[in-house]
Amino acid sequence: MSDNKDSWKFVHITDIHIGSPDSYRFAPVWNEQWETAAEQIKAINPELVLVGGDITRDGDTEPEQFANSIKHLNSLGIPWHLIPGNMDTGNKIADRPGARMPERNDLELNITEENLQIFKAQAAPFPWTFTHRDIRFSGCYEIIKDTDLPSAQELDTFLAGLSELPSADHHIMLNHYPLFVDDIDEPHYDITKEDDYLAWYFGVDPEPRKNLIKAYKASGVTHVLSGHIHCRRPPFTIDGITYIKGASTAMKQFGDRWPDGDDTLGFQVFTVTPDGIEFEFHPLTRISTRTDGWGPGGHPQGAKRAARKS
Repeated sequence: MSDNKDSWKFVHITDIHIGSPDSYRFAPVWNEQWETAAEQIKAINPELVLVGGDITRDGDTEPEQFANSIKHLNSLGIPWHLIPGNMDTGNKIADRPGARMPERNDLELNITEENLQIFKAQAAPFPWTFTHRDIRFSGCYEIIKDTDLPSAQELDTFLAGLSELPSADHHIMLNHYPLFVDDIDEPHYDITKEDDYLAWYFGVDPEPRKNLIKAYKASGVTHVLSGHIHCRRPPFTIDGITYIKGASTAMKQFGDRWPDGDDTLGFQVFTVTPDGIEFEFHPLTRISTRTDGWGPGGHPQGAKRAARKS
């Protein structure tokens, strides 16, 4: 990693899943992992932090969790910029029950406009764009593209406006869902088939993917940073855009999907130099071994979201 005196750093962190002991479920180990990541980020002292969503364990059903997560982000003492994740606002919209019924009711878990507005009011507004040191940074919630939600219309206006802004040396786009799981031209996955379910759950469908990439290219996007899968792969560039899938700090997931997949907990550090942008993964220096906590995992149906622990 460059130590050029003219270089500077920014950090991408995602899927931190800070929980609350007042919730029907709580994993203290995830909060401890966040605290380790926060210490490391403060030691690096980047100029800004990009937060790629899922700042809560259950903000979609317990919006009171946002205040706690925002308090933790503020404790960094570093400017941060945030987009939502599915655990903050609801999952990718399903139009039929998925293969994991009755364990998981995908229709019940859909993103709602109400949840998006709560996030904007209690966590952070989005979408957004700004420039810092001749680099444009933008963030949007890509998974609502081409839906009937009012916020999707706002997203279309935002994306169209990006192409009219002054050009920059680089344009970093922050997303939560990766635009594709395996391949940029991958097909539509069938939510009702068990073999397709996870690929459907973790990625963007072909038509909105195509439309997002078209808009990104029109606005000069050079890097797309995403999370959601809790697993990283080596960065790869397609048609001038470099895609970087970020690790989680909370818990591992999807690491066995690819031979080059790595679900090590940590975050992404970028160093901007006069020659370009360098990337480095920083694993957590300490992994919590706590095993206490309570409540169900995954996406329990509403009936299983029990009363708060007393």
